[in-house]
Amino acid sequence: MDWLTAENLIAVITALLGVLVSTGAVWYERRVPHQRRIGYRVQLDTAIGAGATHLPVTGPGTTVRRGFFDTSPELANADATIVLLRIENDGGLAITADHYTDGANNGLTVVFGSTAGGTEQPGRRRHVKALVVTAPDHPGLLTHFPDSWRGPADGATSLVLPKVPLNRGAHYKLLVLLTGGPIGTPVEVHGNIAEGVVHVNHSTTPDDKPPVFSRVARAVTVVLTLCVIALAVIIVREQTPPPIGCATGSLTVTGSTAFAPVVRELAKKYEKDCEGATVSVEAHGSTAGIRRLAEEGAKTAKGSPAVIALSDGRKPGGFPQLRESMVAVSLYTLVLNDGVPVDNLTLDQIRRIYRGEIKNWAELVPSMDQPIHLVSRDANSGTREVFQRRVLGRNEPANSSLDCQNSNDSESAVIRCELDSTEQVLSTVAKLPGAIGYTELRDGTGLKGLHRVAIDGRRPVLDEIGESSYPYREIEYAYTWGEPPADSLTSSFLTYLRWGSGQDVIRTHGHLPCSTPKGLRICGDG
Repeated sequence: MDWLTAENLIAVITALLGVLVSTGAVWYERRVPHQRRIGYRVQLDTAIGAGATHLPVTGPGTTVRRGFFDTSPELANADATIVLLRIENDGGLAITADHYTDGANNGLTVVFGSTAGGTEQPGRRRHVKALVVTAPDHPGLLTHFPDSWRGPADGATSLVLPKVPLNRGAHYKLLVLLTGGPIGTPVEVHGNIAEGVVHVNHSTTPDDKPPVFSRVARAVTVVLTLCVIALAVIIVREQTPPPIGCATGSLTVTGSTAFAPVVRELAKKYEKDCEGATVSVEAHGSTAGIRRLAEEGAKTAKGSPAVIALSDGRKPGGFPQLRESMVAVSLYTLVLNDGVPVDNLTLDQIRRIYRGEIKNWAELVPSMDQPIHLVSRDANSGTREVFQRRVLGRNEPANSSLDCQNSNDSESAVIRCELDSTEQVLSTVAKLPGAIGYTELRDGTGLKGLHRVAIDGRRPVLDEIGESSYPYREIEYAYTWGEPPADSLTSSFLTYLRWGSGQDVIRTHGHLPCSTPKGLRICGDG
């Protein structure tokens, strides 16, 4: 039972609580609103009799009276009390006169006293002396108490009310003067409602402060909050889970120097996530990487060597054993020394510069007399191969300079040197006046001493790949010797590179992952 982990258990409990709460809410919504209910409650029950006149308040039921209460014969009765009774529709459906089923015009019956098992308890009945009906929020209800309704006979112990229609939430009140019994003697309301009930409700009185949430709501909220906190603690404790299919061992990633920053960052992340794995990055150019992979594969008697070769563009011909995977779309850019005040070159101007037809920047910037120095990559470079195929439409001229500044070939039409890495190209262009070179887009960002150059007015913009006709771009390929075993470090890291965390790192470095919807379309078109 591998799924039975702490986080899964808490997640299941949280989900079950959510289902139960939702089910209860649906049940309540369907069950309660479709009942007819009349609720009643006593809001005031107090003694007003003369039994405690002019005496200190010494116990329950005693009063201090003045004025009319002290002079009226009826109110001077020692056991006089006043009751305020609220009657309301606290269900979900309206109640009409037809829903009262006690016959005649009898709606509800109010009994002032107590019964046990249907038998009257002597000395526990109170007698009605007078009453007032009020409905300040629903004055229309008073029309159902016509003059023909005389109320109770003097001294009656119960009160029969007419059939008063009540919309949902409507209510009226009875203020009743009673004698013959102490306060606290139960007040009961009886009646029969079609498809409904008459019950004592427990709504808050005017002096009570209603709670924001019910006890059930508070309990459910506390339990759900504790579950969420516990789940969050577990997630924070582990933070980023290890990638699916971690493998151990050693792996070498070689090839493209332009894509090397991406692979170095991913190698560190993989080693951190997958204990026991070592990923070495040895970037010496795309072609050199392909050749090394082929050499390692030829030495391996069986299976696939732990080597991945990255190439800017497809591999050269003649390596049928290599299996390719498209990783990302890479953008490249031309870079100029900051001393050259040019930020755009046409495709024709670039080709003329590399053919040696434009040798001095003065031909493009009349006020400037500065020889052009071509700082290029060696023959192993995929960045150079892409530049030749996508921009020049032909090979670059031969190497003619050892120091990139002075020509060592008197017959060469250009001053051109070859360097081993993108970093060397950028460093040289930044410090050599009149220099021009090329690089992967991210590496040409934010460096001092040089700037990027647009081609035919178009600049390399990641979000415009596939929409812009900017020519200097290529697909980054990853090559393995045949199909590596599914549980091997080679296969695991390749998956890590192309999916999951790899997508975020690839995009951060200025490339478009082939595994994204837009990347799939562009990579599929080649």
